[in-house]
Amino acid sequence: MTGNTPTASAGDRWRLVPILGWIRSYDRGWLRGDLVAGVAVAALIVPKNLGYAGIAGIPLQNGLYAAAAGAILYAIFGTSRQISTGPSSGLAAVAASAVVVAGITGIQDVASFVALITLGSGALFLVLAVLKMGWIAQFLSRAVVTGFLFGAAIDVVIGELPKLTGTEVTGSNPLQELWSWLGTLGDAQLATVLVGGAALGVVFGLRVVAPGVPGALVLVVGGLVASWLLDLGARGVALVGEVPRGLPALQLPDAQLLADHPTTVALAAVALVLIGFSQTAGDARTFAARHRYRVDINQESVAQGMANVGAGLFQGMPVSTSLSASSLNDHTGARSGLASLTSGVIVLLTLLVLAPLFSDLPKAVLGALIIEAVVMGMMDLPEMRRLARVQRLDFWIAVAAIAATLLVGVLAGVMVGIGLSLIWLISVATRPPMPLLGREAGTQVFRELDEHPEDERFPGVVVLRLDGGLFFATSDALEDRIREVALSASDIGGIVLDCEGIDFIDSQGSAKMREILELTERAGVTLRLARVKPAVRELLRRDHVLDRIGDHRIHGNVQRAVEAQLLAADTPEPEPGKKLNPP
Repeated sequence: MTGNTPTASAGDRWRLVPILGWIRSYDRGWLRGDLVAGVAVAALIVPKNLGYAGIAGIPLQNGLYAAAAGAILYAIFGTSRQISTGPSSGLAAVAASAVVVAGITGIQDVASFVALITLGSGALFLVLAVLKMGWIAQFLSRAVVTGFLFGAAIDVVIGELPKLTGTEVTGSNPLQELWSWLGTLGDAQLATVLVGGAALGVVFGLRVVAPGVPGALVLVVGGLVASWLLDLGARGVALVGEVPRGLPALQLPDAQLLADHPTTVALAAVALVLIGFSQTAGDARTFAARHRYRVDINQESVAQGMANVGAGLFQGMPVSTSLSASSLNDHTGARSGLASLTSGVIVLLTLLVLAPLFSDLPKAVLGALIIEAVVMGMMDLPEMRRLARVQRLDFWIAVAAIAATLLVGVLAGVMVGIGLSLIWLISVATRPPMPLLGREAGTQVFRELDEHPEDERFPGVVVLRLDGGLFFATSDALEDRIREVALSASDIGGIVLDCEGIDFIDSQGSAKMREILELTERAGVTLRLARVKPAVRELLRRDHVLDRIGDHRIHGNVQRAVEAQLLAADTPEPEPGKKLNPP
């Protein structure tokens, strides 16, 4: 693409640093929209990132460090014009869980550990980009992500409840914490309860009566004003404490933490990449399709890698695509990465000028902010209902991910979710559909008998279709199905295997086809193949399986194969290898 339509194609000389390409052809007509979008997104993400830092258990300013690094570095290396990159509630929950698993205490050690796993996830992103392995994110199914995020949201909400009552809780998992919190309600601090209840009412009420109003911003400003006017700190309401003014310093995380907890760091980095990139790739494609330009998914991995490396080096937390911020970016007129740059610069100005103002924010208000963020951003009830309606198996996988997250923790829940995804993938890959086919009356169309039991069948002939590749994982299943069909009745004289769905075959699949041929011959059944694709035919030819079957039993469509079998039932077949024009 040329002119005002930059591209991230492989042939673009600016493809590794896309900003050098689009800035040279920037359309000044985009400037107003980009600046307005950048300001609007900054107003959204500054208060939200205070909450995300609270979820991760790091100093509030560190959430802003990550927001600035993510927004600026993504603008430099990313290929989507509307994406806004920064911390998210889901990634913060994974980071907090990793801290718990590692048993790290002390605010500075926690901050260093979170920066370490952020840096690790960034490095892993870059490795995947070099190896062009962005497809690996597809191993985490949407059902698992939905369930994991739902469970993580419940975990976070339970963890924030004590902030709303001014009490302390104990417990090794969310359910124990909830039970402990219920037992402390008699000791709740009245002023804190009133502040927390009012904060929840404001932030959720605005979503109902004025959904266009930035509830997080209103809540933070309102909480600060109430704290000053009512002197809430003197009334026993806990405040977040000092939030220093200033920019982040470049600092490597403590290497000793990596030496002490290598497994936790590695698992957290993998979880962050799988969750983060699955969101990024989908959102980038969505905005690109909407505005008719191209994105480079491999370069998106580079952008996410650089954003996380930067966030880790500047003492931040994991970052990824924020769908709410990206949607706001789009709706307010963003047309290039300048919008993201603007957001990042405003966050830096906030750190320089306004950061100390957040010191008087009541913890109950911060807790309400966090609860609203995870409930609205991670608890996807419509998707759970859709899964229950459309595919029960996916629904129960999501429920299992929720249960695992609540019982063994967020990080372990992600690992369980990955395991469930792989088990599901293996199950599907090794058990492809193999329906029996019948002919629609008056046509030559063959279709599934399970769906159309009234379709025509032919005496002594069974038509079967394999819907999937024929390789090491599926070959035994096909043999079992052929054996079942061949031995199902004594009058079966021929089996027609419709190969239209077989788009891949390996050496084991070819060997299995030879064994299936021998099986049918021993059973006195003729095996015929129909609609064999060229690549499959060529491999069978090289393995001499086609010679063994015979050209006269390879047919261009199912109708010809059935007619040939019916004819052969009354006519002796020629020897294998002899040519015979198919009917």
